[in-house]
Amino acid sequence: MLEIILARHGETDWNAAGIFRGRADVDLNETGMRQAELLGEYLSGDKIDSVYSSPLKRAVKTARAVAGRQALEVNIVQNLIDFDYGEWQGLSRQEVREKYPELNQDWTDLPEQVKMPRGESLEDFRNRAVPFVEDTMLKCEEGRVVLVSHRVVNKVLICAMLGLDNSHFWNIRLDNCGITRFSYEGNRLILTRHNDTTCLQTVRKAPLDDF
Repeated sequence: MLEIILARHGETDWNAAGIFRGRADVDLNETGMRQAELLGEYLSGDKIDSVYSSPLKRAVKTARAVAGRQALEVNIVQNLIDFDYGEWQGLSRQEVREKYPELNQDWTDLPEQVKMPRGESLEDFRNRAVPFVEDTMLKCEEGRVVLVSHRVVNKVLICAMLGLDNSHFWNIRLDNCGITRFSYEGNRLILTRHNDTTCLQTVRKAPLDDF
């Protein structure tokens, strides 16, 4: 049996401030570093065979906190890089509401239909990420694989792995360092746990909203 664990990176200052991150290489803040350490400690009880990460340092540092406890190297994968928000990158949610009111409402109501100005759509991302995950499953066949990435990335992957289209994007919540587990049995992906943040009890605070 193969188990795939999707992990979101730890907190950044841009998460906490409500700023769209996208491809900006924003680092973990102090809370995020501690979250990553706790995630690595939590997953050290599982034998992990490989760890893959988005190339952005907030994901890489989270992935290294997991891989380091398993004496593994982190495999950097471009397919897992964060969603390209285009002109929204670096803007706060309030700035987006003021500058792009109609598009912002569409993003809230019909995310599957939105293509970011000078950026990408959820379908664009899905087309580059899902084939990588499928290839990983075919190569591994058994064992345990951790993919460390971003909120939008993991939400789209979870939809795809459950056989849902991108219109279900807002039906899924994923917190910083939250992990989602799938088992791959008999050519079927089975969701076994979602948005598990059990390991973060010692840094627990009022949770950020879905951003």
